[in-house]
Amino acid sequence: MELISIDLLRALTEAPSPSGSETPAGRVYREYTQGFADLVTSDVMGNIAAVINPDATTRIMLAAHMDEIGFVIHFIGEDGLLHFGGIGGHNDVIPVGQRVWVHGKERLPGVVGTQAYHLLDPAEQSKRPQIKNLWIDIGASSRAAAEAVVEVGDSVTFQHEFHPLLCDRATARAFDNKAGVFIMAEAIRLLKQRGGLHPEVGVHAVATVQEELGSRGVQAATFGIKPTTGLGIDMEHAIDYPGIEQRQHGRLALGNGPTICRGPNINPVVLELLIAAAHEENIAYQMSVYPKATPTDAGAMQVGRAGVATGLVGVPIRYMHTPCEVLSLTDLENCARLVAGYCRLITPQIDFRPLV
Repeated sequence: MELISIDLLRALTEAPSPSGSETPAGRVYREYTQGFADLVTSDVMGNIAAVINPDATTRIMLAAHMDEIGFVIHFIGEDGLLHFGGIGGHNDVIPVGQRVWVHGKERLPGVVGTQAYHLLDPAEQSKRPQIKNLWIDIGASSRAAAEAVVEVGDSVTFQHEFHPLLCDRATARAFDNKAGVFIMAEAIRLLKQRGGLHPEVGVHAVATVQEELGSRGVQAATFGIKPTTGLGIDMEHAIDYPGIEQRQHGRLALGNGPTICRGPNINPVVLELLIAAAHEENIAYQMSVYPKATPTDAGAMQVGRAGVATGLVGVPIRYMHTPCEVLSLTDLENCARLVAGYCRLITPQIDFRPLV
């Protein structure tokens, strides 16, 4: 992967953006895409769209959410400890003992505290931790000291940054879905710099907000853009490590290529075009199956306005919704090529109605 691409991925993952506080990640996306998009706009929700051919009436909407799971401070104790709730879906076991960033009047380091194991009675030792019984210690010895730097409502993220691993793999927090935003940004860069997009087709690449709270941002963006077709870009669960039953969850593995989703959320014409794009670009891909509406931006996009011909692509990651998600950088690059290849196949003449 090119150094400039690594720098973008690093900047996206390290920009704090829990749902409702996506501005830092949005700023990274805006600054990067302004270098080649014809137009970069934002809406009242906080979605940011980088557009190629903004006047075209045939519109492709790409959607990748830039929000991440995190926490929010809801109470400051007299002892200076910060009590918090989760933003997005959490496994309550994960925060215990983690280092975090508290995004107050300045960025502050903190640790998630709980009772020491040695001080628990046997019945308590067997219980699963719950976020409501945890707290964040920033070192403040009183409520006044804490309130000098932190307010109720401030957001919190895990203190885990981007790191390359062996081979072509990397780890970071929030690859779900900063990696999707990266894929989208690279796809429109490829379209702008290498060409091939039909002159009467526009691409609206939207970094969306609040997906972790129910795909709220993409609903507003879809209504405003009125796309003809669209792709959600999100992460899939890798099923390539111990303890996961492939007969139940399918077979997706790091390094085996981007994923193309199949199911009722996916328009059949879009599915055929995605597969055709993969073959045309010589990209190995993996088929994922979802038997109902997916819990992604693609799920909300499909039923926007009078309906949108929607597809869903992504890459597999390990350890989703933890601070140490792992993926293949090669998969990211190939997914960007797949998205660009799909856009190049779209013409104003394509009829996306399945029964026609």
